[in-house]
Amino acid sequence: MEIQVISSDGQASGSIAVADNVFDREFNEPLVHQAVIAYLAGGRSGTRAQKNRSQVRGGGAKPWRQKGTGRARAGTIRSPLWRGGGVTFAARPQNHTQKLNKKMYRGALCSIFSELRRQNRLIVATELSLDVPRTQQALALLNALGVSPNERVLLVTDSTHPNLELAVRNVFKVSTSTVTSLALPALIGSDKVVVTQAALAQIGEWLS
Repeated sequence: MEIQVISSDGQASGSIAVADNVFDREFNEPLVHQAVIAYLAGGRSGTRAQKNRSQVRGGGAKPWRQKGTGRARAGTIRSPLWRGGGVTFAARPQNHTQKLNKKMYRGALCSIFSELRRQNRLIVATELSLDVPRTQQALALLNALGVSPNERVLLVTDSTHPNLELAVRNVFKVSTSTVTSLALPALIGSDKVVVTQAALAQIGEWLS
């Protein structure tokens, strides 16, 4: 199949052939959901930690004798019942990552790109380069590509473009990414995904 390509001035610039198994696949919602959950779980630090009664400093001596004082028995001042004591069920550092096969991850990406194409949310541009990092030029480029300023937009390039990144840094709801650092939540949460022609070829080669 072929996808239409738009130049930086908003004019049609031919089309590019793409693989059907990447951009014309049936949407697999359970697979996409599992991939997104695994992606978000991998971003959790899981570094919270608390001290139990054995890790709190002090409390080695028995505060008073066992019997005869009229008070409840106590063996340490670091009991969870005491102020300054340990935590009953102390939190421990955890690893929240979930295993996701490469084939499943690529399949989820193919489903997302296919759905973006079906919903006309995927725009292929010849290039997204700027001579100078000016926000006005970036807005004019997005306007020429038919992107509304109120839409959440993701710009995908084949390599880093410092001028483009600096130009859209102040624009609300507009973000940039390279093919190697694509994030599943960013793809799903974007109203429009603008991909350069070189990046699209790189995506097709990667996911085929």
